[in-house]
Amino acid sequence: MRSRLIVNPNLCTGCRTCELACSFTHSVAGKPGLSRIYPLDGGFKDLFVPVVCLQCEDPACARSCLVDAITRNPETGAMELDDKKCVRCQACVSACPFGCSLFDRVNNLVVKCDLCGGDPACAHFCPTKALEYKPIVPKALKSAG
Repeated sequence: MRSRLIVNPNLCTGCRTCELACSFTHSVAGKPGLSRIYPLDGGFKDLFVPVVCLQCEDPACARSCLVDAITRNPETGAMELDDKKCVRCQACVSACPFGCSLFDRVNNLVVKCDLCGGDPACAHFCPTKALEYKPIVPKALKSAG
């Protein structure tokens, strides 16, 4: 059964633990990588909104990729970027309406959330559970319950 990363901005304190967990999980040559998640200040007192790839059903990032470097992982459902195919044109960065495809200038890589292979570090380390990785319950099971 596939799972989905659930974001609850009401529980986010802006502690940025998710960013640290992501950055260290995606380290490159022993250096922290660019985080694929970042909390935005919501403009109101104590409101932060964690921004992370929505793993869209019809992703603009994948449609814009000229070399088919972005494909859906059949096990996790995550849109994954194959760094060996990627030519760093950054079309996916421009195409994502949510700002979830990013360019890591330090490591010269396009990066996006890959759900850490099915065990997202950001959700694992979120102290308030503003991020949770939960199974997707098919609609048929919801109505039967």
